[in-house]
Amino acid sequence: MFFDAEKKYGFVVITNGSRGEEAFRTAVNRALHEHFIADPAAEPAAAAAPVVSDAATRAEAGLVDIRELVPDISQSIAYAGSDNFVGAPVDGYEAPRCWLKRDAAEALARVDAALRPRQLRLHVFDCYRPARAVAHFMRWVEDADDLATKATHYPDLDKPQLLEGYIAPVSGHSRGGTVDLTLLRCDADGNDCEPLDMGTGFDFFGTRANTDSPDASPGQRANRQLLVEAMKDGGFHNHPMEWWHYTFATSPDSAPGPLYDVPVR
Repeated sequence: MFFDAEKKYGFVVITNGSRGEEAFRTAVNRALHEHFIADPAAEPAAAAAPVVSDAATRAEAGLVDIRELVPDISQSIAYAGSDNFVGAPVDGYEAPRCWLKRDAAEALARVDAALRPRQLRLHVFDCYRPARAVAHFMRWVEDADDLATKATHYPDLDKPQLLEGYIAPVSGHSRGGTVDLTLLRCDADGNDCEPLDMGTGFDFFGTRANTDSPDASPGQRANRQLLVEAMKDGGFHNHPMEWWHYTFATSPDSAPGPLYDVPVR
C-alpha cells in the first residue's frame, strides 16, 4: 500500500501468495512507478525486475551438487545450521549442500584441483541460495528486536546499516553462479587442513571484511590476495566488500539469468 497525501492518490495491491515474494514486490513497485508516477521525459524507464524461475527441482534449474565433481571438497554450509548471522537455519536450506550452475561448478572444481599441489584447498560456506532464503534475511534485518548475533556478526553497525550493501532483496547467489568460501592449508599428505587467517569470520558485516581493508594485517591481506588470485585464475571475480564472496564471470554481453527458489535438499 502506498499513499501520497499531498497529491491525494495512492495504490493498494492485493495478491495471493507468490514464490520469490521480494522479487515480486520489487516488480510491482517498479511497474506502478513507471506507468503512473515517473515522467518518461525526465528519466529513463526503470530496469526490468529480476525474474524468478518456475523451476521446481535442482535438475530443472540446471544446478549440480559440487560433490558430484569434487567428492571430498571441504564445506560447512552455514545457513543450513544456526551458526550464521540470522542465528537459525534459513528458509530453503533443508540440507548442507553446495549447488551451482554447471559451468560455475566445473570452474570451482578446477580451482580446487589447482590448489592441491600447493597444499591448499577450498572450504565452502555457501553456494546457490534460494530466493526464499533471501526473503528470510530481509525479515530478519527488519526485526529490530532480534539482536542476538550483533556481537559476533555486526558489532560496529546497526541493523538498518546492513541494507547499505550487505543485505538486499535480491541476491546473485540465487542465480547459481556465486559462492562464499575460504582457503585451507594442509600437510604434505593433504590432511590436517586448517583455515588461513583472513582477519574476520564468514558473514562479518563491517569494513574489516572488505577484501583490501587496511585494518587487516599484512599476513591476512596476503591470504586474501592468495584466494583472489586462485579464484581469478578460475574465472571468478571478488565482491570487494566481502573477502569470501566470488561470482563466476559469465560473458559480459549476457543478461543476468533468472533467480531460483528450489529448496536445497
